[in-house]
Amino acid sequence: MRILVTGCNGQLGNTIKDRQHNYPQHQWLNTDVAELDITDRKAVEQFVEEHQIDGIINCAAYTAVDRAEDDVEKATLLNVTGPANLAMAIEKRGGWFIHISTDYVFDGNHCTPYTEDLPTCPKSVYGKTKLEAEEVVLRNCQRTMIIRTAWLYSEYGNNFVKTMLRLGRERQQLKVVYDQIGTPTYAGDLADTILNVITKGIVSGIFHFSNEGVISWYDFTKAIHEMAGITSCEVLPIRSAEYPAKAPRPAYSVLDKQKIKTHYNICIPYWKDSLAHCLNILKEKEF
Repeated sequence: MRILVTGCNGQLGNTIKDRQHNYPQHQWLNTDVAELDITDRKAVEQFVEEHQIDGIINCAAYTAVDRAEDDVEKATLLNVTGPANLAMAIEKRGGWFIHISTDYVFDGNHCTPYTEDLPTCPKSVYGKTKLEAEEVVLRNCQRTMIIRTAWLYSEYGNNFVKTMLRLGRERQQLKVVYDQIGTPTYAGDLADTILNVITKGIVSGIFHFSNEGVISWYDFTKAIHEMAGITSCEVLPIRSAEYPAKAPRPAYSVLDKQKIKTHYNICIPYWKDSLAHCLNILKEKEF
């Protein structure tokens, strides 16, 4: 197949690129905004047709959650218009579309893991645009698979793990919220699952994916420092109300993964095992 990957310079896009050599039977076209502006409908249609694309993995998104509150137009362009353009273009070719979404489509008021069929109720501009994207891509491409994920981190770009490593080495004390609960997701595990899905065949609909286990941001930070050997920084737990943020965060965003595990017969790694793997890679890179 000829597969287009958008947002290839982001965390997930870069991670998928790392694994493409394991799938030489496919032709991979990796793009970011410099190669393809997904908000330009004509450019997307032309690219998909000229390159005879069979499937698209959309990793492009506006992910600056707080900035989105004041930058609604750009967030909507990247998170809604862009995916809609991709979905319409690949539908014309009878192809498939994998779109990455988020736990922010929920309000975070639940107390048990979110299944795919539970009502959505986003509280932030970011969450609202991501939910609108889900609806528009499902309408415009029959073979659409949406994968909601949460707390994504990797060796690439800026993310919570790398930030906590840096701050842990720079500061004597850190304050981290303890009343937001979820599951970290290593981009490598998500990338492996996406490639597995492509190999076994796209199932249309919404699926959830994160690593296994449940933890708070505070406990996650403690684990990062402990596993990285950082002992000079004191980590203090604080409430979300004590940490100023423009956009509200879900207090509880644990995703139920049974649907994707059953459909694709996959075993999802425990968050701590995947964190250890990522930290080893970062250590090799002397981060």
